[in-house]
Amino acid sequence: MILTDTHCHLNLEQFDSDRQEVVSRARAAGVSRILNPALDLASSQEASRLAEDYPEVYAAVGVHPNSALTWDEGTPAKLRGLADQPKVVAIGEIGLDYYRDRAPKPVQRQVFERQLGLAAEVELPVVIHNRDATEDVLAVLAEWRAGLSESGSPLAERPGVLHSYAGGLSHLPEVLSLGFYVGITGPVTFRKADELRQVAGALPLERLLIETDAPYLTPEPFRGRRNEPAHVRFVAERIAEVRAISVGELARITAQNAERLFKWDG
Repeated sequence: MILTDTHCHLNLEQFDSDRQEVVSRARAAGVSRILNPALDLASSQEASRLAEDYPEVYAAVGVHPNSALTWDEGTPAKLRGLADQPKVVAIGEIGLDYYRDRAPKPVQRQVFERQLGLAAEVELPVVIHNRDATEDVLAVLAEWRAGLSESGSPLAERPGVLHSYAGGLSHLPEVLSLGFYVGITGPVTFRKADELRQVAGALPLERLLIETDAPYLTPEPFRGRRNEPAHVRFVAERIAEVRAISVGELARITAQNAERLFKWDG
């Protein structure tokens, strides 16, 4: 069984004591590809270095909305330089976060839009963070995607993924109409997460990605402990149960989806 974890923060300090062992456990569990998205410029640099250290690890570079106040005029050029590295396959994680609200909404939006512009320039898909900001996130993405289509950019066909999807069933048609993939994380295994399982059941299989968001969002049966990439199989198992297909088939399809989006084998 070949699994992918399309969202894991391996560079964070929670992995400092046993990062090599975490990657080894992922390999043993069949995880062949791991995407490490960044949170700011420093973690973008860390993520790109980790991608060089481990063959199965790839990086996304960008500034998270909660780090939007760290953005300055030198940031775009530095991110663009990182984006040129061969194992950097996306811009992210970027977006809007109205729950933490660690940066004013207008600043978050400006930084978000600047990075979407960067993604269009370098033709890399985006990894989108959305917390309590679904309507604004989708409005910004709709305008960006329209610009990609008008310019004939190949990125219009693979614009990115809504990480740890939280838009519910009601927004799913719009997400799909914009061409985005949908990332499902550990909460799909939680007892009360009925709507998320409904989303997982309603998604076209060719738009589904599986993620851990490690060290966060640990699935059952390890909820309450640190998450890690090997646990992505529990996400796969629960979604496979919802879809009434084998976990091997679910793993194969999501691995193909990730390769199509991030082009990490091409």
